[in-house]
Amino acid sequence: MDRYKILAVDDEPFNLDLIEATFMEFESVDISYATNGFEALEALARDRFDVVLLDISMPNMNGIEVLQKVRQNPELVALPILMVTANAEKEREALSLGASDFITKPYDIDILSSRTLNYAKLSHYQKQIQNQNQILEEQVKERTLELQKALKLSKETEYEISIRLGRASEFRDLETGGHIKRMSHYSKLLAKLYGLSDEECELVLYAAPLHDIGKVGIPDRILLKPGKFEGNEFEIMKQHAALGAKMLEGADQFPVLQAGRIIALEHHEKYDGSGYPHNKKGEGIHLYARIVAVADVFDALSSKRCYKEPMPLDRVLEIMKKDAGVHFDPHLIELFLANLDQFLEIKERYVDDESVHTIMDLINGIKT
Repeated sequence: MDRYKILAVDDEPFNLDLIEATFMEFESVDISYATNGFEALEALARDRFDVVLLDISMPNMNGIEVLQKVRQNPELVALPILMVTANAEKEREALSLGASDFITKPYDIDILSSRTLNYAKLSHYQKQIQNQNQILEEQVKERTLELQKALKLSKETEYEISIRLGRASEFRDLETGGHIKRMSHYSKLLAKLYGLSDEECELVLYAAPLHDIGKVGIPDRILLKPGKFEGNEFEIMKQHAALGAKMLEGADQFPVLQAGRIIALEHHEKYDGSGYPHNKKGEGIHLYARIVAVADVFDALSSKRCYKEPMPLDRVLEIMKKDAGVHFDPHLIELFLANLDQFLEIKERYVDDESVHTIMDLINGIKT
C-alpha cells in the first residue's frame, strides 16, 4: 500500500489538531506539522512530501511568501500545495504564484481529506512516472552506449579486415609490416587536411589498405622479380589495379569495400594522364585515389625494403615536389609539404616489423 506524506503548516494549534483528527482514520497517511513559514521551509529542505497544506495568514512569513520560496526551488516546482484560507481575495495572487488548489476555512472535513488525498495520489503518480522516465532514460543511455560500442567494434573490425587483406599483398611482394598502417594513416591525415568530413576521413583510413589487393593475382615470377620489368612483364604487373577492383566489385552496400575498389583501380593513375589502367587525368581521378597515391609513394620512397635502403628525406621531398602536377595532385602535395611534421609523426609511430619477411622466409624454406 502506498503511504502519503503530508505537511500541514498553520500557526493555530487548533487547526493542526483538526487536520490530525481528519486523517486519523487513514492508516496510509503520515502527517508532519509546522507552526510557521520558517519551520515549513526547514521541513521541506530535509524531507520529501506528497502534498502541503499551507495556511495563508501567518505572522512573520505568511503563506504567500512561503509559496514563493518553495516555487523558486527547482526540485519542488511540481509539489502540490493547497492554500488554506478564509480570504478569497488572496486566491488570485496565490494561483499566479503556483498554488495547486484551495481549501476554505472553516474546514469541511470530507473536502479536506478527499482533496488532500487526491493531490497526494497525483503526486505519487507523477513521481512514479518520473522514476519510470528516469529508468527508461538510463536504459536508453545503456542501449546507446552498447550500440556505440558495437559500432566502434564493427568499424575496428572493418579496419582490421582491411589491414589483413592488404597484408595479403605484402606477403606476396615482401613489403614491410608497417607500410599498410603508415600509408592508411597518411591517407586519413591528408583527407582531413583536404577538408573531408570525419566520416570520409575514417572511410579513407579503412579503405586505403586495399589499394594493392590485386597483387595476389600477379604471378610470382613477375611480382617477385628483382630489378626492372621487361615491357610485357610490366603490362602484366599493371593488371593488379584492375584485378583489385574486380575482387572488390559488387559490394556497393559496404562503403569500405566500395571505396577500396575505387582506390585499387585508380591509385596508379597520374595527374597528367600518363598513369594506368585508364589514363585518367586531373580531377577525373577520384579524390580518394589521388590521396592514396601521395601516401603510398611517400612511404615507398622513405621506407626500407628487402631490396633497398630508405631514401633520404630531402631526396624524397625533391621527387614529390617535382612530380606535383605530373604524378600527383598539386594541391595535395602542397598540403602534404605544409604539414610534413604530422606525417613524420605517423612514420615514427608505425615502425616496420619483420613478420612479413619471416613468413616469406618460411614459405621459401630459407633459414634466417
